Amino acid sequence: MTKLAIEDVRDLLGQVQAQLATLSQRLERLEAAAGVRPVEAPAPASREVAGPTRAAITEEEVLAISAALAAYLGVRVHIRQVRLVSSPAWAQQGRVSIQASHRLHN
Repeated sequence: MTKLAIEDVRDLLGQVQAQLATLSQRLERLEAAAGVRPVEAPAPASREVAGPTRAAITEEEVLAISAALAAYLGVRVHIRQVRLVSSPAWAQQGRVSIQASHRLHN
């Protein structure tokens, strides 16, 4: 990602955060005028995950994924979801690919 593109993303993020703050204030005013108490979001239900847990995907990683997709496809993409996928099949396919790239000696 070029430096210009990173700054564009930062500017866009700042604009989104400013709009979110404005909408939050507007919602608070509307709720106060209507006499409605704000509803607190319920705490997320805890799910037990088998195996080791992984850290959340960072913003930098999402930006890198977005940049890679944009470079590959030639257009900007909207990433809706990123999941870490781990399976023996992926590992095996990686090993097969690496071994296939080696030259065999006669």
